[in-house]
Amino acid sequence: MDLFKKILSNKGPLGTYSYIDDNYYFFPKLEGEIGPRMKFKNREVLNWSLNNYLGLANHPEVRKTDSEATKEWGLSYPMGARMMSGNTIHHEELEKQLSKFVSKEDSILLNYGYQGVLSIIDALVDRKDVIVYDSDCHACIIDGLRLHIGKRYVYSHNDIENLRKQLVRAKKLSDETGGGILVITEGVFGMSGNMGDLLSITELKKEFDFRLFVDDAHGFGTMGKTGAGVGEEQGVQDKIDLYFSTFAKSMASIGAFVSGDRDILDNLRYKLRSQIFAKSLPMPIVIGNLKRLELIKDSSKFKDKLWKIVNAIQDGFKSNGFNIGTTQSPVTPIILKGDVFECANMIKDLRSEYNIFCSGVIYPVVPKGIIMLRIIPTAAHTLEDVKETITAFKEVKKKLDAGIYLKMGEKGSILS
Repeated sequence: MDLFKKILSNKGPLGTYSYIDDNYYFFPKLEGEIGPRMKFKNREVLNWSLNNYLGLANHPEVRKTDSEATKEWGLSYPMGARMMSGNTIHHEELEKQLSKFVSKEDSILLNYGYQGVLSIIDALVDRKDVIVYDSDCHACIIDGLRLHIGKRYVYSHNDIENLRKQLVRAKKLSDETGGGILVITEGVFGMSGNMGDLLSITELKKEFDFRLFVDDAHGFGTMGKTGAGVGEEQGVQDKIDLYFSTFAKSMASIGAFVSGDRDILDNLRYKLRSQIFAKSLPMPIVIGNLKRLELIKDSSKFKDKLWKIVNAIQDGFKSNGFNIGTTQSPVTPIILKGDVFECANMIKDLRSEYNIFCSGVIYPVVPKGIIMLRIIPTAAHTLEDVKETITAFKEVKKKLDAGIYLKMGEKGSILS
């Protein structure tokens, strides 16, 4: 069978909607300066779908640093991978400052979080080793697991007793193979917003011999007293063996890093294929990230502003009867009952009638019959933005409960 005919006959769960080519539900174009108010389809919308937790994207010092660094260095420098010709004192300084901030001995810069996680998992384990991971782990972790040619066990989300059972299985197998055990979880889970139970997980280290890798993309900058993440929040940062985060969320930038003991990081530097065989992060991004980290370290005002908005919008949703699940972080899911067309019609209504832009999540990301609308608060939002959003959601929920979006069915939806 021809390979292309084969793949065209199976578009996948999301690919079934690929015929929608107006950039409304998929690949929408948000225009204008990054912030709570942007343009969508030539209308100003209140945007709750930004990777800009601390509001640094348009901070004047950040914009100035980004501009000056680009003017001085251009986007080409350095020309080469870190190992060959792409290393600079600025790359090393950013690693040094990150290590200090997250209380680890050493750090490695990564060009992208997704590819970085793939390479970290690939570099850590071989066929003799066993991986035990949380069922709600991000796609980058799942794809990293697919590279693992050894055994892996999944435990039910944040279910410590189930984790214990999987560790018993993992220990038995690793004792036979002579391998080790790697446990992988997240600091903050990006869909539910709840924290990984790192405290309970690290307690199991007394009973089982394993190493812990934590992806804290949503926790870095937002959680903990200083913003150093969920490990700091739960008082177990020193028990996390490898701490990973991206610059894409709190720092509104590009790239990622992994931190840990110096001897392990030195070992990984020679094994991370996504870094060895890829060009180094461009200098303006490195200089810009140094400025972002400086601002985060020197002032808690960004995190305080963020949590003012987080508390206001989450309290507003809860007091008006909305189900926001088990979130313990800025990630705010609104969980409703309905099918894919009700979800589509609700999103269309929010965007076109109420000028509210947020992301909708449907099966297979969530179970069938569930609609999740995900709100991402930032320090750049205001209490007036919160009030406007709660009012709009109350009205669309009334329509959903009355069956209006169901009656519209496929004909009222762009999905039709």
